[in-house]
Amino acid sequence: VQLQASGGGLVQAGGSLRLSCAASVRTFSRYTMAWFRQAPGKEREFVANTDWSGEITRYANSVKGRYTMSRNNAENTVYLQMNSLKPEDTGVYYCAAKEGGISYDYWGQGTLVTVSS
Repeated sequence: VQLQASGGGLVQAGGSLRLSCAASVRTFSRYTMAWFRQAPGKEREFVANTDWSGEITRYANSVKGRYTMSRNNAENTVYLQMNSLKPEDTGVYYCAAKEGGISYDYWGQGTLVTVSS
């Protein structure tokens, strides 16, 4: 499984960005997909994930109500719509995939999001 994240950039506080993650895999709908982020000098943290159907989605408390994760199984892609961005949302955002279990087995290369105050 190869994951390619894109859509990061520089945005002012209060603005929006939409991240995409394209997966190179034949059975994309078998995978739980997630977004993580890593701020400078901090450990990587969970942002959101969604089950195979996209109907069950969980969010970190810090992004709940501002971020929306979705997936398009026909296009092997997941999205992360980020609204009302804050400077503390700055970091490298990674998409990840797993078929089951606790740990994510596959990771994308990350896309940098910078939110200026």
